[in-house]
Amino acid sequence: MTTDDILKALSNVQEPDLGKDLVTLNMVKDIVIEGNYVSFTVVLTTPACPLKDMIKNACINAVKLLVNKEATVQVNFTSNTTTKRKEGEAVLPKVRNIIAVVSGKGGVGKSTVAANLALALSHGGAKVGLMDADIYGPSVPIMFGVRGERPMMKEVDGKGMIVPLERYGIKLLSIGLLVDEKNAVVWRGPMASSAIRQFVTDVLWDELDYLVIDMPPGTGDIHLTLVQTVPVTGVVVVTTPQDVALADAKKGIAMFGQAQLKVPIIGIIENMSYFTPAELPENRYYIFGKEGGKRLAEEYDIPFLGQIPLVQSIREGGDQGVPIMMGDDAITKKAFEEFAAAAARSISMRNANMSATEVAEVVEEVGIASKIGE
Repeated sequence: MTTDDILKALSNVQEPDLGKDLVTLNMVKDIVIEGNYVSFTVVLTTPACPLKDMIKNACINAVKLLVNKEATVQVNFTSNTTTKRKEGEAVLPKVRNIIAVVSGKGGVGKSTVAANLALALSHGGAKVGLMDADIYGPSVPIMFGVRGERPMMKEVDGKGMIVPLERYGIKLLSIGLLVDEKNAVVWRGPMASSAIRQFVTDVLWDELDYLVIDMPPGTGDIHLTLVQTVPVTGVVVVTTPQDVALADAKKGIAMFGQAQLKVPIIGIIENMSYFTPAELPENRYYIFGKEGGKRLAEEYDIPFLGQIPLVQSIREGGDQGVPIMMGDDAITKKAFEEFAAAAARSISMRNANMSATEVAEVVEEVGIASKIGE
């Protein structure tokens, strides 16, 4: 066996999402051959790759069938998270991918989805941060059990920077960590937008594979400020199955699809898809309708990232400061892990097939009267 033999064999193994072989994609490294023993490393596009076992089996079969049927094949994995960030960018220079989690309306569990997405990506081996951009209704301090804690300051290159808290292996920042939770944040749009810019420019996020941003519900100032401040990799849209939520989710999809914004939709996740009581884990009750999110994804030709059940332990974990990804509910953890894996795949395909991320163009203000007159 030679290195060329191994590479030739592995050139028959396709990366399922990217549609090219591992050798062409330069994903095979560190080939070692000793007699009938061969080992090599496959460099994945994300630590959370759900196709790892499929790729491993395909590599072993290719070597045994095309090179040496007596070979002992050791396939190792590492990852180099893909990004379409341009080198030398001043804003969040060490963050590879920025994911905004949005919903057209409140009450669909967007913050729960964002928190557990961040944790599931982290469990897959990625470096992850979670920014709570819901200025008026911050949930992260409660959901992660950090109420009353305050981030520290650190001087970097002569500038004071906020150091995010760390909990369960991810970095956290929320306006709820900077103001007394008994006080309402009564800010006009420009002040809220200014806070979001500071969360991006004045916070020491450092090196991250994914920065997950929990956005406020709706479509407004904060959303525009974010996409005009940072090059967002893509958006995850959270909905529930019922028609009211779907109608508002469509508005969120339409907002980010505007020509001025050009922010890709990574996919749609359907939350509260069905109710499963703890004592009857096999039972599913479709309280809010069935597969509305899946139909919406098909209508807009957007990836459908999965369904999250409505389970009592999700609510309990969020209230107790222990998100479901850190709990014992195997069924719900699996749902979030599959969702995170699907999102990571969608991001990898976005990075492989689309242009570099950019900040959005400034959207001109248009008066209501002129809109009515159109």
